[in-house]
Amino acid sequence: MLHASILILLVASFASAGDGNERRPRARELGIAPGVFPPGPLNAITDVAGLKVGHTTVIEGDQVHTGVTAILPHGGNLFQNKVAGAVFVGNAFGKLAGSTQVEELGTIETPIVLTNTLAVGTAVEAVVAHTLAQPGNEEVRSVNALVGETNDAELNDIRRMPVTRVHVLEAIRNAKEGPVPEGSVGAGTGTQCFGWKGGIGTASRKLPARYGGHTLGVLVQTNYGGVLTIAGAPVGKELGRYSFAPPREEETQSRDDGSCMIVVATDAPLDARDLRRLAARAIFGMGRTGASYAHSSGDFAIAFSTSHEARSQHGEMSPRTRTLLPPDALSPLFQAALEATEEAIDNSLLQATTVTRGGRTAEAIPIDPLRTILKKYGTTAP
Repeated sequence: MLHASILILLVASFASAGDGNERRPRARELGIAPGVFPPGPLNAITDVAGLKVGHTTVIEGDQVHTGVTAILPHGGNLFQNKVAGAVFVGNAFGKLAGSTQVEELGTIETPIVLTNTLAVGTAVEAVVAHTLAQPGNEEVRSVNALVGETNDAELNDIRRMPVTRVHVLEAIRNAKEGPVPEGSVGAGTGTQCFGWKGGIGTASRKLPARYGGHTLGVLVQTNYGGVLTIAGAPVGKELGRYSFAPPREEETQSRDDGSCMIVVATDAPLDARDLRRLAARAIFGMGRTGASYAHSSGDFAIAFSTSHEARSQHGEMSPRTRTLLPPDALSPLFQAALEATEEAIDNSLLQATTVTRGGRTAEAIPIDPLRTILKKYGTTAP
């Protein structure tokens, strides 16, 4: 049972805007469809079969806005049935616990958890406890929990350290397949992006049969700055809110720093080497949105394959044959990662709702002015 002051929000795909009752659209409702490949049925990371996502949103009064997001590559015992995984670092001003073992062994053996900066230790403890408690893990004495973060201190009293083990375990236990709530939810509850309210966003791509028919999905936790570009339009400059702008009132500025966590999943059979290359494309995809990759930005991408061909059984000793995609077949997946990352970031902004902590307000990006800008620059917006 959670403390009474904690809200766990089970939000719909579309949330109300903070400045009214406007229904918040996803990118494709505004004619924003990056790239050339189609999305999966949900246009979410959960289009990758068997993958689950869970959120715990933690709100206490007007001072605490934070949370946890958990991504489960499959619904079984991840420690016993590890997935191939890799990490790519864009800028390492951040904390990605467990990344060195992933780099060394090329496997992921726990749920991937995203939260705020000062909750990483708590989340590691919770993920370890979750893993040790699973049937079949009675003799396990070492667990590599994979936990990433962004710093939500402007909208969250982070020094209070409000995220608890219970919140992390709830996110893991409540993880499910199907639509993924976006915006000001879970680990994105208190984040900001390009001077607007950021949050959780997701998108996917389904490759045509001639390119293997594989599915790729992306989930992002956006909390970074730069000069916002959407569908090629200079939205940040048009709205007068961008990094390194001429001096003016503080509330109209966009920070250049901050962080972004990106999780890339695919059912394509890839090994750790090529998953790292895939993760790199997600970091590159951030650039399409106008990211600054600033000095104090922690930009990390985690990529994994759910394919049984690429999995490793704990304690496996005997050789076995595997079927993996050759390097020459990877270019369509690289393109898909670029596209899905860009769209997931767009969705994180569009689905986010206004959040206020004390006198500080992070506004949801205004939809009607955005429509006008998109039309001005040749992107059809209904």
